[in-house]
Amino acid sequence: MTDPTLLRFPEGFFWGTATAAYQIEGAWNQAGRGPSIWDSFCRVPGAIRAGENGDVASDHYHRWQEDLGLMSELGVNAYRFSIAWPRILPDGVGAVNAAGPDFYDRLVDGLLSRGITPFVTLYHWDLPQALQDRGGWANRATAQHFADYARIVADRLGDRVTRWMTHNEPFVAALVGHLTGEHAPGLRSVEATFAATHHLLLAHGLAVAALRAAAPRVPKVGLALSLDCIHPASDTVEDQAAALRWDGLVNRLYLDPLFRGRYPDDTLALAGPAFPTIQAGDLATISAPLDFVGINYYTREVIRHDANEPVYQIGRVNPVGNDYSMMWEIYPPGLNELLTRVTREYAVPSEIYITENGIPVPDGIDADGRVRDVRRVAYLQAHIAQVHQAIAAGLPIRGYFVWSLLDNFEWAQGYHMRFGLIHVDFATQTRTIKDSGRWFRRVIDANGLRAPRAS
Repeated sequence: MTDPTLLRFPEGFFWGTATAAYQIEGAWNQAGRGPSIWDSFCRVPGAIRAGENGDVASDHYHRWQEDLGLMSELGVNAYRFSIAWPRILPDGVGAVNAAGPDFYDRLVDGLLSRGITPFVTLYHWDLPQALQDRGGWANRATAQHFADYARIVADRLGDRVTRWMTHNEPFVAALVGHLTGEHAPGLRSVEATFAATHHLLLAHGLAVAALRAAAPRVPKVGLALSLDCIHPASDTVEDQAAALRWDGLVNRLYLDPLFRGRYPDDTLALAGPAFPTIQAGDLATISAPLDFVGINYYTREVIRHDANEPVYQIGRVNPVGNDYSMMWEIYPPGLNELLTRVTREYAVPSEIYITENGIPVPDGIDADGRVRDVRRVAYLQAHIAQVHQAIAAGLPIRGYFVWSLLDNFEWAQGYHMRFGLIHVDFATQTRTIKDSGRWFRRVIDANGLRAPRAS
């Protein structure tokens, strides 16, 4: 008899973890690496909690072999990581720094020797500072520079890497980096925000073509989008309209050009003259067919109208009585809701990956050497169950990646937000697999999990 409480996943499902170069590598000024916008931003007084930075981070650049061994202990069959653009091209263009491709060569070979499929992200926010000095993503030329960089990496790794992501969360790079100023490069400009949005998407399209032209093996190409499950705070006309505005800025501004070949009219109207000129052929380049799409999900957004918010009158609400992590509401149903919406409304590819999902909770090593992160286990169990529900409904979900492999540098939040399946003592760089990591190993071994109990 089939056990109804055991949720099994399809054969060949990818179980993985995800990281980003600036958050884990360290070695910020070693082996020819040039400075990135995050190296610069971390040196702005007050920009980062406690004045911290990614100079050392989790020291993965020096400890990558140990980290690959830990991945084997976790049992993952996939690993999503990003290439540091300034490690390949210190100035963003020009001469290649030989030590950069050499490092990723070794990393890819080490993964493959352990039966772990590499999923490579080309841009996870660490733009070379030299390109920022020329205008960064607000400068259209950066899109072509990115395509040139993609070709260089594919020339080197494309004989072994078959799954490529151009960008991670272009919405965050554009809006949080150029409108709110909370992330590098720390700008607060409506014009720069929409220029960066268009140029990031254009860069994606140009890189898709570059990857397919350069990689010796037929690559599968996509990108990882940060999409929000959005609920209005009330049924009022004002809150409904605010939720629609936010949906336009974070979801449809990316989904529509990628999968419909046009920008949403209401969001273009919202941007007004701040939106850059769309040149002939841009939207065709941006909407080039993809092999897969990655979706990053952490929480939902409950949105209200806020007349005091100076730009778009959008405010957030934390519903009373719900569960929260250190950063967000814990809302597992939002993942299935989001997946269902995207596949219903857009002609997305036949492969979807959950490319990030995780939770920051306070955790530490107990006296017996264990890290009992029970809230992380509960969070992951509830969200993986939502993925299973989406698959059962016919959605083409092919893999799930926990954010993150290691505790790491959590951008403007510094080091006190711990997302890892593996605890890192940043003073000694000692690694300890948490209870959540041991639990995830059991899920992988079973290719499934017990359905969470109803709360």
